[in-house]
Amino acid sequence: MRTQTAALVGISHGTSSKRGQAVVRQLIDDVAHRLHAPASPGTAPASPPSVRLGHVDVQQPDVDATLASLPAGMGATIVPLLLSTGFHVNVDLREAMQDLDRPATLCRALGPDDRLTELLAHRLGEVGADPDRDIIILGAAGSSDTSAVRDCGTAAAMLAHHLGVTVHESYLSFAQPSVTAAVARARAEHPGRRVVVASYLLAPGYFQTLLESAGADLTTEPLLAPGRPTAPAQLVDLVLERYSQAVPVPASASVPASVAELQGTP
Repeated sequence: MRTQTAALVGISHGTSSKRGQAVVRQLIDDVAHRLHAPASPGTAPASPPSVRLGHVDVQQPDVDATLASLPAGMGATIVPLLLSTGFHVNVDLREAMQDLDRPATLCRALGPDDRLTELLAHRLGEVGADPDRDIIILGAAGSSDTSAVRDCGTAAAMLAHHLGVTVHESYLSFAQPSVTAAVARARAEHPGRRVVVASYLLAPGYFQTLLESAGADLTTEPLLAPGRPTAPAQLVDLVLERYSQAVPVPASASVPASVAELQGTP
């Protein structure tokens, strides 16, 4: 009997923002489109994996309902649509995987990663930031989990290396310094220079609103910015790569070169 390919189950934080919900749905739809696309024009795709979207908080379906929606016996590869490995990955998703009636694999979070760094730099360019003159602050959600804070610190260091300037990290909850305090300190230490907050958030919502009210001269849009025809290729590639590292992607799927190298394919 042929073994079913494990489903790709994207799990986001969840948000009450309609714009946030829309861009996360767009991301998972673009991932599904890439998986379902034929390898070349005129060829029929092989049987692609099922793709699902669920949430750890705020929205439905939750993780349990999302996994229960899969056919009986089908395995699940859970890809956290989260930027850092924090409480939701280490606790919520691991607890959800206990006592499942199907095989399941939990992938690591999306970040830190060079492709997120590239996207952060692109968002800075969109608002007209000048890293050589402006003070750059990375604004992250924050977490009570030290591993998440460590990941955000790494993301700030990677952006600093990419830009060739200092990037200050800041947080909206739990961790310090707060975004507001980081902005105020930057103004006090560098009078006359613009302060720019680079949003290290996945989607629009409550936290993005807090970032935009923290007092910076400029604040970038989140990584999944609204009003775009497609999700950023960097994020689609990342989701596919997390999945492919756990489950071989069908030959029909259009897989980014970095993934093909990991799989040892030409």
